[in-house]
Amino acid sequence: SSGINAECPLRPGYFEIAKMAGLFSTNMHLPRQVDMKERVADFWRDEATLSQPKKHTLRPIVTGTSVLGIKTKDGVVIAADTLGSYGSLARFRDVSRLMKVNESTIIGGFGDYADFQHIMKLLNQQTIDDKVIGDGVYRDAVSIHNWLRCVLYNRRSKMNPLWNTIIVAGASYSGEPYLGYVDKIGVSFEDKSVATGFGSYIAQPMLRKAIEENPNMTIDEAKHLMVRCLRVLFYRDCRSLNRFQIGVVGGGDCSISEPISADTDWSIGANPSGYE
Repeated sequence: SSGINAECPLRPGYFEIAKMAGLFSTNMHLPRQVDMKERVADFWRDEATLSQPKKHTLRPIVTGTSVLGIKTKDGVVIAADTLGSYGSLARFRDVSRLMKVNESTIIGGFGDYADFQHIMKLLNQQTIDDKVIGDGVYRDAVSIHNWLRCVLYNRRSKMNPLWNTIIVAGASYSGEPYLGYVDKIGVSFEDKSVATGFGSYIAQPMLRKAIEENPNMTIDEAKHLMVRCLRVLFYRDCRSLNRFQIGVVGGGDCSISEPISADTDWSIGANPSGYE
């Protein structure tokens, strides 16, 4: 018997080594049972994962609402509130959505705030490059508006859009007031008054009516009009906040105000009926 055991390939210690190597799965020393259906399913599951297209932002997360702009006889006025909404939650209440690009241009951003931060970073780098070159040439509002149109359309063509609508307020090289609009798919235009978000339904009619009644509006009159429009938006838009900034380009000034608030009167809440 010892001779037989000596010639047997399954000598003592073999099973322990085999179990460590994974050749056997039970104490009965039976060969491992392989489920080919499971192996095939795992293979195609991995293939499906690897072959999926690259995923991008499908919807904005932290967003800003309306941006308003109006052209006057001696400049441009732009305004936006300081709320960054996390869905329907008024999460960030001190978010500036206006940016001074240079001494002739201010932009305002509607939509995803992270994407707007990316746009601001690109514009900041352009401003730095202009200063480093030092040839006295700068980008006016028209140039920045056209550049933003190309950037947003390019990202849209890659199926990875920047989820923003940008308002460009400023002056051209000739000093003429300029007000432009460009959205996340590259649609752009210039107008006497522009608005984004809910403001395009509520504030834009107020802006157009004011221009019709007073074609030679001054900057101070436009600022008062902006306050009135933002007050109405605060009443009507649940994504707005009674804390906003106003930017002015014109009259030798290019600046953005500190956050301010409008006087409100909620006694109008007693007027609507039929919701009891």
